[in-house]
Amino acid sequence: MEAYAQALLYAIPFFVILLLIEILYGYFVRRQKHTIMDTVSSLSSGLTNIVKDSLGLGVILVSYPYLVEHFAVVEIEATWWVWLVAFIAMDFAGYWNHRLSHHINIFWNQHVIHHSSEEFNLACALRQSISNLIGYFPIMLLPAALLGVPHQVIAILAPIHLFGQFWYHTQHIGKMGILEYVIVTPSQHRVHHAINPEYIDKNLGQILCIWDRMFGTFQEELDEVPPQYGVLKPARTWNPIVINFQHLWCLIQDAWRTNNFWDKLRIWFMPTGWRPEDVARKYPREIIEDVFHFERYKTPASSSLKTYAIFQMLFTLMLLLFMFYNYSAIGFDGLMLFGLYVFVGIYGYTALMDRSKTAVWIETIRGIAGVALIWYTGDWFGLNTWLPWGSIVVVVYFIVTILGAHYFTFIDRPLKHLTLS
Repeated sequence: MEAYAQALLYAIPFFVILLLIEILYGYFVRRQKHTIMDTVSSLSSGLTNIVKDSLGLGVILVSYPYLVEHFAVVEIEATWWVWLVAFIAMDFAGYWNHRLSHHINIFWNQHVIHHSSEEFNLACALRQSISNLIGYFPIMLLPAALLGVPHQVIAILAPIHLFGQFWYHTQHIGKMGILEYVIVTPSQHRVHHAINPEYIDKNLGQILCIWDRMFGTFQEELDEVPPQYGVLKPARTWNPIVINFQHLWCLIQDAWRTNNFWDKLRIWFMPTGWRPEDVARKYPREIIEDVFHFERYKTPASSSLKTYAIFQMLFTLMLLLFMFYNYSAIGFDGLMLFGLYVFVGIYGYTALMDRSKTAVWIETIRGIAGVALIWYTGDWFGLNTWLPWGSIVVVVYFIVTILGAHYFTFIDRPLKHLTLS
């Protein structure tokens, strides 16, 4: 986990630079594909994911080293082509894992967050799950294990393979000629994120597009069918933690409400979107019928609230960079507590972006608890070692958080004159 945290120290600034380039390019060519609230929500989702992964929260059903040890029938020597075999095996496994997430109810819950943005840009690439608490992906690497691909190779390739899926989440790059027949391109991935009937569940590849062409899930982007983004059952919130568990909560409700015992069991493994007939009839849910004319999610937001949301997201990012930099010194218990503050903070300020009435209490309690922790320990997880007045800065931040929550709840209230974003 510490190695992953160290990798993030380099990856996060790289992602931020590319994101800023996309925003600036959109501004100068007058084709802006970002809105402030949506982008803050997307980036905040990314922060929850990297905290969850860096802390190792979850249970792995079976590890890849175990598979190699017990199932390898040959042993590939550490030559250049072992990396090629490993990469192809990983991408093949990624395709089927992705396909499973799109077609099975329970697995869709861990992927819906990635599709929940009604925009399509580099920020939405960072909408990654925190609800995937049971890790089964190594099982899909069985072909690599049979070939005896060393686990060290998989460990190195895994983050590279993941980060390689970032760049094609953009609307500013058109079709790429011959590359359209080899790799996943922005055009292909726009199709994947679209909710148009022609595009649903297509282009499931992660790096190579050959799997889609091989298994019948490829769809070219059509000039006459501009992609529309989001999910057919809209999230209707900026809060990434809520989005992560919305689908699961719906499945639990449906399983509880149906009178058919068989439906209570099979709902989890039925195709995505399937519901028991008696429940669907009694408790209908909003589904987008006309993808070109649906009301996209917006909340009343003054310029002050938009600025405050950006401030909260950036300060949270700075805290996380410190956590990754000081990972080993903070220790396990400290990291868990640090992660809790981050999760509650993201929940709080994104709830405030939703204009939720509970946000003020969440933010007030978090602020008071943060100040109390610094008063009790005299520091913020060792920050004073690196920055002499660091804990004072964090205290001021928590005070601003408390005041901000009250201001945007009771003074800068959602009135009709405020812009929607």
